[in-house]
Amino acid sequence: MNIQKDILVYRDAQLVDLPTIVSIYNSTVASRMVTADTEAVTVESRLPWFNQHNPLTRPLWMVETTGGETIGWLSFQSFYGRPAYDGTVEISIYIDESQRKKGYGKMILREAIKRAPDLQVSTILAFIFAHNIPSIRLFEKEDFREWGNFPDIAVLDGIQRSLVILGRKV
Repeated sequence: MNIQKDILVYRDAQLVDLPTIVSIYNSTVASRMVTADTEAVTVESRLPWFNQHNPLTRPLWMVETTGGETIGWLSFQSFYGRPAYDGTVEISIYIDESQRKKGYGKMILREAIKRAPDLQVSTILAFIFAHNIPSIRLFEKEDFREWGNFPDIAVLDGIQRSLVILGRKV
């Protein structure tokens, strides 16, 4: 596979996609690099989160190849839940285990940045554990900068972990 030639398809997630979304998410839990969840989540527990998305301003996209193979998913979530922040979103990108380290994260992030203005988004935030250097580098290469640092606010397997917030205007 040559990802330079691959065209990715972004489609609005449907409820039937939720088990795939949850499976991809759960595949990251054990690494202690991506999520503060310490145990796998269930499809049922993710229903309220799923229902918070809407295609016009807070999409949840399935990302696939033109052949229909799932690469991963992307979500835009509202930040802080107050109207003055409507133009700001938190981005989440999760890649299927079999598709990681192939450059898809960069392609998906670039597409999200490109489409953000059409979604009435002017600011994108990424909440990333400070020890997740690959994700931090990915976002920094796309002109995200550290806007916040929360030292030692999470405990994963008895180890304190810091959270950084990277931001970018679009």
